[in-house]
Amino acid sequence: MDEMALRFPNRDAVVYPDRGLRFTYREFNDECSKVAKGFLKMGIKRGDHVAIWATNYPEWLMCLFAAAKIGAVLVTVNTNYKIFELEYLLHQSDTRALFFMRSFKDTNYVQIVNSLIPEIKRNSSSVGIKSKRLPHLKDIVFIPGVRDKDEKIPDNMTSWDDIVKAGESVSDEELSAAEALCDPSDTINMQYTSGTTGFPKGVMLTHTNILNNGFSIGECMKFTENDRLCIPVPFFHCFGLVLAVMACLTHGCAMVPVEHFSPVPVMSAIQNEKCTAVHGVPTMFIFMLEHPDFAKYDFSSLRTGIMAGSPCPTPVMREVIDKMNMREITIAYGLTESSPVMTQTCTDDSIERRVETVGKPLPWVEVKVVDPDTGKDLPVNIPGEICCRGYNVMKGYYKMPAETAAAIDKDGFLHSGDLGTVDEDGYFRITGRIKDMIIRGGENIYPKEIEELIYTHPSVKDVQVVGVPSEKYGEEIMAYIIPREKGAVSENDIRDFVSANMARHKVPSFVRFVDAFPMTASGKIQKYKLRHMAASFIPAII
Repeated sequence: MDEMALRFPNRDAVVYPDRGLRFTYREFNDECSKVAKGFLKMGIKRGDHVAIWATNYPEWLMCLFAAAKIGAVLVTVNTNYKIFELEYLLHQSDTRALFFMRSFKDTNYVQIVNSLIPEIKRNSSSVGIKSKRLPHLKDIVFIPGVRDKDEKIPDNMTSWDDIVKAGESVSDEELSAAEALCDPSDTINMQYTSGTTGFPKGVMLTHTNILNNGFSIGECMKFTENDRLCIPVPFFHCFGLVLAVMACLTHGCAMVPVEHFSPVPVMSAIQNEKCTAVHGVPTMFIFMLEHPDFAKYDFSSLRTGIMAGSPCPTPVMREVIDKMNMREITIAYGLTESSPVMTQTCTDDSIERRVETVGKPLPWVEVKVVDPDTGKDLPVNIPGEICCRGYNVMKGYYKMPAETAAAIDKDGFLHSGDLGTVDEDGYFRITGRIKDMIIRGGENIYPKEIEELIYTHPSVKDVQVVGVPSEKYGEEIMAYIIPREKGAVSENDIRDFVSANMARHKVPSFVRFVDAFPMTASGKIQKYKLRHMAASFIPAII
């Protein structure tokens, strides 16, 4: 950030069209330094964990770079989380400070924080609190949004402005001393990815991981300082943080974030800011293409971008190229544990390559296909598990050495859990999954996490969760339930129970009550049969 502020001091760094907010690289770097000083004043130091729970606010970006300047670790919180998930993340990550916004959609963050940390109500300030449930958590900071200008800060809570103002007493020399302690191999970001064993794991990513990955991603799109990227994908995902923010930072591009995805604000931002690129999951592009006002917007400035997060339907890709002028759109593949991209197509690849494959390995990243049972390398066009090795492989899962060892083998290869092939020209294709995962609209969902919550419902005897096909979202969630007593619980009871405790994208779209699950002779539940069963009674809905 310091380097870009020197190279491109007067070029746009961050632009929020809806807020009328515009920072040059010099201005934005100065703002991030002010926030870093505020962090130092709070007592945050190298290695401390700072969590942020907000949509794509400007303060989100400032937290990211302020933490990086002093060596703190930014823990990203999914904006769809509710109390069940938030408590686990804050506790497992040993978070020291939480920055959060007022609410998002149907979730009131202030109410959740007050419920989780009742000590706030008894204190005169949310800085320096002592929480029984979260012993590492010391500071709670409220980030007011545009709509909060006429509303008061929640009772007993410290505001973002208070922190920045307090940092004015910290000298440039103190900040420089903190920066000097940082190292490229330091963990700088932790993102939580759900696990097949139930609870999410904190993926530790370093400066080296995400900066190099962002640079290579930008190179595949031929980014320069003249590009302007519209960012409707969430910052809390690697899609927003690395494929967008780091790709822009390493090339001096302008970032044009949209606080959360909605077709009209995105299309307006592209048109009004003359964006040359936009990122999104297939569902986002579908929503824009199908919007009744789509034809009213000017997409002539667009050139490139990335479609990723879930498999891209060929017709959607062709429409995006033809109707949105994204003739150089690319496809990327990877996972959070690989920072996240391991393969990507390039702007000069043929349309067929960009539609049918996920590209070639990025520079300095080894990617191979192995037999899932033996671990031996497989020849071209033979499906197996995709693995990668290189600078991009995570440092590990936070406080989970056994899980880390299971994911990264003795030779340093990260096992993806995805099935795929590589052709004679080195292009990879994804053909399926080994791991029991659902991908709904770009969100990775592990059934075990939902199952463990539903198990706690008093009327549920047993439960199995699977993914079923969906034209709009790629997959939807289906819950099969064996009730303790017939008629004791309804489909809506189950949905409401999950909705009250977990993010909305984890709420089952379909609930089916059964007497038993299909099993093998050894007693193993056959989930593939449950998926086939679903097709018999929901094809018209999907």
